Amino acid sequence: MAAARTEQGGGGLSLCLASAGAVKALSLAAFTLVWTHSIEKVDWQEDWHVTPAGLELAQARVKGTGAGMEPPPEARLIDGWFVWKPKRPPMPEVVLGNSGAAGEWRLCADGQCRTLSAILGHPVGANVTAMRVCDQ
Repeated sequence: MAAARTEQGGGGLSLCLASAGAVKALSLAAFTLVWTHSIEKVDWQEDWHVTPAGLELAQARVKGTGAGMEPPPEARLIDGWFVWKPKRPPMPEVVLGNSGAAGEWRLCADGQCRTLSAILGHPVGANVTAMRVCDQ
């Protein structure tokens, strides 16, 4: 990724987002990615950690079941959410698509949720957004 503007202070690792020519670095160690399922109209949430090995998916939650969003057998129903820990290694990059049918991806950290368009400073629209640990 190209040079990025950093939002929020602090040291350590940063999350870089890139979409439609814009690159933004967020100084954070963990975040929740939220979106609304396009058919079932319920939220799906994933908790991520920014690590030297890449982006690590720590936990996933879905509020309901239905078309293409069946939780795995190990999921447990907790406060109305099916919750589980996905078994996958850290990823160097996560690419987010946007069909436009269910609203926008939201990134939550430090008690605040914002759309990717708000974070990047322009409408993301149907463009993909790549997430990765920023180059040090």
